[in-house]
Amino acid sequence: MPAAQPISVKAFINERKMSVFQIRTLVLCFLILVLDGYDTVVVGFIAPVLKSHLGVSPVQFAPVFGAGFFGLAIGSFLFGPAADRFGRKTTLICAVLLFGLFSILSSQASSIGWLIALRFVTGLGLGGAMPNVYTLAAEYSPERMRSTLIAPLGCGISAGGVLGGLVAAHMIGHYGWQSMLLLGGVLPLLLSVFLFIWLPESASYLLTRGRQSKARAIIQRIEPKTPLGGTTFTLDEEPAQGFPVSHLLRPGVRGGTLLLWVTGFMALLAVYFLGNWLTILIQESGMPFDRASRMTALYLAGNGLGALFLGYLMDRLNPQYVVAGAFLCAAICLASFGHLTGVPALALVALFLTGVGTGGAMTGTSILSTGFYPTATRATGVAWTLGMGRVGSIVGSMIGGVMLAAQWAPKFMFAVVSIPIALAALSVYGLALYRRRNSGLVSTVLSAQ
Repeated sequence: MPAAQPISVKAFINERKMSVFQIRTLVLCFLILVLDGYDTVVVGFIAPVLKSHLGVSPVQFAPVFGAGFFGLAIGSFLFGPAADRFGRKTTLICAVLLFGLFSILSSQASSIGWLIALRFVTGLGLGGAMPNVYTLAAEYSPERMRSTLIAPLGCGISAGGVLGGLVAAHMIGHYGWQSMLLLGGVLPLLLSVFLFIWLPESASYLLTRGRQSKARAIIQRIEPKTPLGGTTFTLDEEPAQGFPVSHLLRPGVRGGTLLLWVTGFMALLAVYFLGNWLTILIQESGMPFDRASRMTALYLAGNGLGALFLGYLMDRLNPQYVVAGAFLCAAICLASFGHLTGVPALALVALFLTGVGTGGAMTGTSILSTGFYPTATRATGVAWTLGMGRVGSIVGSMIGGVMLAAQWAPKFMFAVVSIPIALAALSVYGLALYRRRNSGLVSTVLSAQ
């Protein structure tokens, strides 16, 4: 009998409905990001009590936040190439164990110096988890609904922050600030056990490493009723040689990589500026604190709901145009917001749309990066896009204080921060043009989702 024709693993996944196996994989990825989100913001909840416990001023405590942000950036840069070399599952479990263990150790910190060091290492694990979650999820999602499936994962970060807010008052009041860090450590360690048992390695990654039998065994779990005995699976991609980061800057891909980096940097600069300073700036505009808090909550809701809405549109329209349009809308709304505070209804709409086009569009940018790079360098590409974004987040967290110290008016500050959002829109539009011009020239650049 003639040998069976090789089957593309992408085609196999694309031609079938989502299986229980794939859905379980996405649920595990979501849970990772929930705990990632909790551990990212937990210090903010315990900061007032922790400052008193350590006997430090707010200025002395600020490096604790900075160390976490810096660790997030470095973690993104390190764990992406690690995943392309050692596998998505292995790297994800290591990242989860790292931030879980060091969250527990942080609860025992006896000095501000130790806490800064421990939060930096915790940040390494947190920064390494998110890009690899997106990468693994993309490799088990059919391309026709990839954005729709991945976008909700980004809401896991917000859900983790909400979880922290819900339990903070009770836990800190009854068990002390240490309990928040202990919870943020124990839950990831428990989850890592389930990840070890149930989280699959990427079948696409295994094929890049020539592990045909292991890849076939995992693919069999997608459709257990179809015998795949001697079936050979292929990727239809050229294997990458050498250090993965170098492939992000090779001819035919370099321009798209730089555009994704600019987008990530500009987007998270704006997201973290607004996340840290929005309530204060709304108050400076003359709003009472309770209204300012509700308006900030509406902005954050726009982040999460925007990710879902944009993910849905990205699977049905040109994804670059969807993300670019969202960024552009956010830039216009934020620049206008400072002039709309006297018209509350319009101000609320503008702020919600700003959330859709900043946090929501940043999730869209991560999804774009999963579709831009081939399997062999996908984790590195996604991680470095997010890593550049993390650098932007550090800048965004700092410039608000600089602007306030210079006594800039809130209206002017909102207008200034709308500029990076507009640049993100321009970069994503440039990515659409770049992909159109290069899609027929370089086989390793994937076509639009």
